[in-house]
Amino acid sequence: MSGRGHGSVGGEAETVRIWLLGGFRVSIGSSTIEKGAWRLRKAAALVKLLALAPGHGIHGEQAMDILWPGSAFEAASNSLRQVLHDARRVLDPASSSRNSYLSLEEEHLILCPDGQLWVDADAFEDAAITARRSRSPAIYRTAIDLYSGELLPEDRYEAWAEGRREELRQLYLALIIELAGLYQERDEHTMAIEVLWKAISEEPTLEEAHISLIRLHALSGRPEQALAQYERLRHTLHRHIDTQPTPTTRRLRDEIAAGRLPPTPFTSFVQEEASDARKHNLPAQRTSFIGHQKKVAEVKRALAMTRLLTLTGTGGSGKTRLAIEVMRDLVGTYPAGIHPAHLGGFLRGCGGGSGAVYRLRSR
Repeated sequence: MSGRGHGSVGGEAETVRIWLLGGFRVSIGSSTIEKGAWRLRKAAALVKLLALAPGHGIHGEQAMDILWPGSAFEAASNSLRQVLHDARRVLDPASSSRNSYLSLEEEHLILCPDGQLWVDADAFEDAAITARRSRSPAIYRTAIDLYSGELLPEDRYEAWAEGRREELRQLYLALIIELAGLYQERDEHTMAIEVLWKAISEEPTLEEAHISLIRLHALSGRPEQALAQYERLRHTLHRHIDTQPTPTTRRLRDEIAAGRLPPTPFTSFVQEEASDARKHNLPAQRTSFIGHQKKVAEVKRALAMTRLLTLTGTGGSGKTRLAIEVMRDLVGTYPAGIHPAHLGGFLRGCGGGSGAVYRLRSR
C-alpha cells in the first residue's frame, strides 16, 4: 500500500473511490491501495460485489452463495468472516474497529455506511441520465468519457459480474448511437461519423451503428462509401455471427443504389448554440486539439470524483489549453454555466510563460 496508514482522521472517514471500469482500483483519501495489499483474492471480490450492489449492500448469505457456491453453510460462513476481516484490514489498517468502511449490520454487509463512497460505474450511469435529459452533445461526450473500459476485465469469467458488465457496455454503445443522432440532427455529419466508428470499433457487429454510417455517407453525397459500408457490414456479420443484414438494412442499401434516399429534415440549432455561448467566457478555439482527447477524458473523469481539481505543470506544458478544452466540453453541464476566474498569477500560463496552477471546480 502506498503511503502511510490511511484510516480515519479526527473520527471522520475519508472518501473511498472505487474504479470498476477498465480494471479494479481503490483509493482512500489521498492513498491508493496497491494490488498486492489484497492478500485474499475473495476479499477484493467482496468489495467489488458491494460496489456493484444497489445501495452498496448485500445480505451475508447472498455473498456466501456468490463467492462460495455449493459450499456448506458453516464452511461458507467461516470463509466470509475471514474474507471480511482481510477486506477491513486492507481498507482501514489504522482503525481499531475497522468498521468505518465495511460494516456488518443485522447480517447485511454495507460498504461505506457513512456514505463517503464514489464508484465510477455509478458516476457513469448518473452522467448518462443527465445526458439523456439534456440532449446536449457536450454532456453526452462527458458521459461517454466516464466509460474507461469494460467492467472488471480481470473477472471476465465470474458470473456475478457478467450481467452488469453487459448492461454498462450496452449503455455505453447506446450513448454513442444517441450522440451520433444528435450530431445528425445538427447536420454535423463528420462528427456523427467519427463517433459511430467509435461504436463499431467496440462492437463490429453493431448493425445500428453501420446503418447510421450508411445513411450519413449517403446524405453527405458519398453513395459509393455508403454502399462500401454496407458490404463491410455484410462481411462482418457473416464472419462473426454467420448472419446477414436485416431486411430494413438491405432496403436502405437498395434505395441508395437507386439514388432514392430521401434527405432528412434540417434541424436548426442556432438558438441553442447562442444560448450555450452566453454560458461561458472561454476564448475562441483557434487550433485543433486532435490527439489530446485522452488527456481531456482523464481530466473529466478526475473532475467527476471531486469538487475541485488542480492541474499543475511547468510553463508551456499545456495546462491552460487542456483546462479550456475540458471546460468547453462541459458547457451546458451546469445550469450556471462555466466561467474561468482570472486569479492573477494563476492564469499567466495562458501566454505559455509561467508554471501556473489551473483549478477547475465541478459544482
